[in-house]
Formats: sequence, structure tokens, C-alpha cells
Amino acid sequence: MRGCRSALYPGERMRLTGALRSIWIWTASASLILSWTPLLAVVRLFDRNPRRLRTGRWFRRLGRMLARVNPWRIRISGLENMEAGRVYVIVSNHQSLADIPVITHLILDTKWLAKAELFALPVVGWMLRMAGDIPIDRTDRRKGAKALLQCARCLRDGCSVVFFPEGTRSPDGCILPFNEGPFQLAIREKVPVLPLVVEGSGAALPKHTWIFGGTMDVYLRVLPPAQVEDWDIRQSGELRDEVRRRMIGELDRMRPASSISPGCHSRSRWT
Repeated sequence: MRGCRSALYPGERMRLTGALRSIWIWTASASLILSWTPLLAVVRLFDRNPRRLRTGRWFRRLGRMLARVNPWRIRISGLENMEAGRVYVIVSNHQSLADIPVITHLILDTKWLAKAELFALPVVGWMLRMAGDIPIDRTDRRKGAKALLQCARCLRDGCSVVFFPEGTRSPDGCILPFNEGPFQLAIREKVPVLPLVVEGSGAALPKHTWIFGGTMDVYLRVLPPAQVEDWDIRQSGELRDEVRRRMIGELDRMRPASSISPGCHSRSRWT
């Protein structure tokens, strides 16, 4: 009929395409996670190493598989700053849930410090426990201290630990203030801090929506480690601020000036 709209407007077409693509990705991801759970359980059953290294490696492999079902081109640089077999306190900025499968592309034996509520989830929580990852309840200081003691044992056993020191995902991609715990741990255990900077993951899977972004580049850059042999525990705040400044400077270099949110420079440089 003349005058009737017979086709979707371009914006509506893009939203519909994005929704359909996201449904496919979530379905594929859920299927992959469900099928991986019994596989990981079998690996865990035969993993006699107290550190559960083999189980952890297979769990991180799931992260890399999840990245493949997404329309992301993962660009990794700075691998020369990471020494194979070395133990690190690994700290990364946190833009979205996409950071996790991106970081699993680094081939290191790691345990991850994760929110306690994730361990209560079916399937995902089971796999976190099987891999020996460490829950933290940030509302309880005693439980937080206990989690850091578990992290210390992992480091002494020769296994790196991954932290998101912001404690939550950034709403706008700017780096939020850091918690001091990982840096106190690094100084106490005399383990270098390995900073990671992720860029592009916030647009790949924005916070507060189930819609994935389109095909895009997601960058992961490994910075030179911060050595801690000459640092005193009373200087942990200075170490935290120094590492954060380096990460902010690298993030500024990685992204075009036009993509930085208003006020991001000044707020992200606050310490």
C-alpha cells in the first residue's frame, strides 16, 4: 500500500541485526560452557597436582574458545615483557566481561581473584572452584584478608595471580582508583607486578546490556613488570599509584583522542 513503510529504517535494521547476532553469541557461549563443564570435571578428577595447574589451563582454554565465537579481533602486544615460568602479581584494568576471555590468551599458570557471588553461580561457579580460583567478599575485611592469604600461597607455589584492582568494571573506560591489596601482596612476597592494559572490550560487550558490539579490535598490551625488591610494605600505596599512572599513560596512547570520554584524562589521573 502506498505510504506504508515496507522496510526497516537503517537504525532499526542495525538494532535488529545486533540483537540477532547477540542471541547467537549467547546461545553459542552457553552451549560451549555447558559442554565444557563435564570435560573440566574429568580433567580435575585426574589432576593430582595440589595447584590444579592442568585444570586451570583447561579452564583458561575455555576463555579462548569463548573469544572465538565473538566477532573480536584480539591484538596482543608486549609479550616480550613477560618471562615464561616467572611468577607475577598480574593487574589489569577492567572495562567489561570481555576482558576475561581476552586475558586468557596469555599462556601463564594463573589463579584469578573473583567476586564471591560468581562462585555461587551454577556451572560457572563450579568451574571456578574446580580450577582453584579464589573468591573474595569485598564487603567483609576479614574474608578479604583471608583471600589474600590464599593468593600468597599460590604465589609461593609458583602460580601467578590475576587481579582487577579497580574492583568493578569501569562505566566509561577510564581507569578507576585501585585497591591496595595486590600491591601489598607483591611487596610481601617479593613478586613483580605485571600490568596489563585492555582497550576496546568496553564497546565489545558494554556494561548493563546484553547486546554485543560488532566486529572490532580488542587490544591487550603487556607492560614491563614493576620490580618490588627495593620496596617496603609501607610504600604499597606509592607502588599502586605508580603502576596505575603507567597503565593510564599506556591507555591514553592506545586510544585516539577523539574516543576518550569528557573528563576522562583528569579523572583517571586522580590518585
